[in-house]
Amino acid sequence: MASWTSSQFLYEETKPCGIQFLERFKRSGRLSFKQYQALVFILTFVAYIAFHAARKPNSIVKGTLSASTVKGGWAPFDGPDGTALLGQIDLAFLSVYAVGMFVAGHLGDRLDLRTFLTIGMIGTGLFTALFGVAFWADFHRFYYFLAVQVMAGWFQSIGWPCVVAVLGNWFDKKRRGMIMGIWSAHTSLGNIAGSLLASGLLKYGWGWSFLGPAWLMTFLGIVVYLFLPVNPPTVGAERDGTEVDSTMRLGDTITESFLTSRMSTGFDDRKAIGFMAAWKIPGVAPFAFCLFFTKLVSYTFLYWLPFYVSHNMIGGEYLSEETSGNLSTLFDVGGVVGGILAGYVSDQLNGRAITAAGFIYMAIPALFLYRVFGHISMTINVILMFTSGIFVNGPFALITTAVSADLGTHKSLKGNARALATVSAIIDGTGSVGAALGPVLTGYVSAISWDAVFYMLMTAAFISGLLLTKLIVSEVKDMLSGGSSEEEQVATSSESRPPIDVIL
Repeated sequence: MASWTSSQFLYEETKPCGIQFLERFKRSGRLSFKQYQALVFILTFVAYIAFHAARKPNSIVKGTLSASTVKGGWAPFDGPDGTALLGQIDLAFLSVYAVGMFVAGHLGDRLDLRTFLTIGMIGTGLFTALFGVAFWADFHRFYYFLAVQVMAGWFQSIGWPCVVAVLGNWFDKKRRGMIMGIWSAHTSLGNIAGSLLASGLLKYGWGWSFLGPAWLMTFLGIVVYLFLPVNPPTVGAERDGTEVDSTMRLGDTITESFLTSRMSTGFDDRKAIGFMAAWKIPGVAPFAFCLFFTKLVSYTFLYWLPFYVSHNMIGGEYLSEETSGNLSTLFDVGGVVGGILAGYVSDQLNGRAITAAGFIYMAIPALFLYRVFGHISMTINVILMFTSGIFVNGPFALITTAVSADLGTHKSLKGNARALATVSAIIDGTGSVGAALGPVLTGYVSAISWDAVFYMLMTAAFISGLLLTKLIVSEVKDMLSGGSSEEEQVATSSESRPPIDVIL
């Protein structure tokens, strides 16, 4: 039997039984390629909505659990160190999530993606529910909540490498920024759905805020197992009358140039790229560390915005926890717009780094204005929160989707290795370390002042933009030279050195 570090595949693919059921109603006996693409897009989109929805209850119930609530809070979070303890739980979740991302990306190359994703979804549903069970079981031990969040973070980490890889197996590079910009709306829509669901159930008791998203996640996990087609060969899908190469696995994208390269070279790239080799792909390290600081900002809002809104006066009054949770969704609505806009602009400019850095630098004044003027009135707060969401989550969405896909099929690989899953795990895993750091720092820094928190976020955004400076210069030179410099540079460097190793 192959070890977990082996490049062999540890399973035999089968067509999902749900697909077999649907085909009974088709005269041709099979779904068309476009119908499969639509099914994959919808299922992966909805699946990750559920993943993000399951993360929101923690931020929604913070005010209820902490000492400042009029209902007395919930031990052990009702003491003077309550916000710090909540920050530690966030840190535990996100730390395990970050580490798990690297492991899941590796295992995803060797396990059945449909089953692996289903395990992640059902496991996430289980441990999200167990956090809420403490409400009825009257649990008050800090380490219970900590252990539950650690396990939830582990199962959550399975989701991203799986959905990116499955989507990559079905869609080509054309208009990748725009398509993935639309698809990446699942992040913000999941936050919105989770906020509305958790806030709506909060009045029945904070435990229900966890059970609602948990049931949704579990149900959708079953749907994914029944209907998700991992790749075209699994279901016998054909495109333009030609059956897609059955060797295409996790991380491959169906592109004319990619398939042509493989046919002409006779190279079989079933072996996954090594971890250190993936770091050497041009652009991976700058974007990975850029996402570290971008996610630090984004996830601070994800976990603390409802709490911040409920504890700061808007228009001369404090909002209820439910209203604060609902209002905070406008940040994610802005994120939907930002993700689509960033994808579209980057396609038009053919400059991912220029677009990402532009949005990041615009986030700095947006954050400053929200902190200084957001309290004046509800209208101003809504406008500034929406604007902040555009510029904070826009580059986040761009880097984790289109940029990861571009780098995973970089020209320097010359079609020799499947790198999409590994690159996605490296970039998002590194970003998740920042995501873990931001919320826990906020738990401590907010005890000093919220001004200090916003200065921390603006500094992180500035550093994030600076990390892309070299890539921006390269893209500008490429534009000025008519778009040929990068291709010539890669071609020259590829001729002068062997392809990037596919082993660790």
